[in-house]
Amino acid sequence: MRRKRVIFITSSIANIIYLLPGILIGFSLHEFAHAQTAIWLGDDTPRAQGRNTVNPLAHIDLIGFIMILLAGFGWARPVQINPNRFRNKVRDDMIVSLAGPLMNILVAVLFLILMKASTFMPSGFLAQDTYDIVINIFQYAVKINIVLCVFNLLPVPPLDGSHVLFGLLGLSGSALYHQISRIGTYILLLLILTGILNQIIGPPITFLYHFLTGIFF
Repeated sequence: MRRKRVIFITSSIANIIYLLPGILIGFSLHEFAHAQTAIWLGDDTPRAQGRNTVNPLAHIDLIGFIMILLAGFGWARPVQINPNRFRNKVRDDMIVSLAGPLMNILVAVLFLILMKASTFMPSGFLAQDTYDIVINIFQYAVKINIVLCVFNLLPVPPLDGSHVLFGLLGLSGSALYHQISRIGTYILLLLILTGILNQIIGPPITFLYHFLTGIFF
């Protein structure tokens, strides 16, 4: 049984209006990618729980969503899987774990394509205020999905990166992994509250953002 929390940090409550579409789409497609990939690899648990859908209602955790609005960080409902149903337990668990962050990159690219396409719209097609709002939503969607990708690749249980790291080390499902998993959430909270998290994920987020936007602009 796999439980994964997705946490997002924002610096301004005012930005949440622009962030909401990106958050809803990013969370939903991230979890959908985990669910569908697990199904393809032989585990039908996500299908039985109704998680192989892009409907945000199937993935949004109410408390986690409220926390985003009130505290600037939150989580989606984790997709539960049964690795024992995979053909290759360790390898397939790593593939499922990577599917979520990869989906976030694909979503970021999709919004960059939309931003690029918007530059070809005829003048006056949208009122300037409306156009500015749409572009802001697209830009924030790109940023939030890059953040979700990088954050979830951290090798701290129960995040996706921990499944990959411990799988590569041959420690997937080991006693050590389960011991660290018990305090994983506290480690993440400590990183958030001390500001260390931003120092860790900030550089790769900035690099990816500039790299991807540089492809289109």
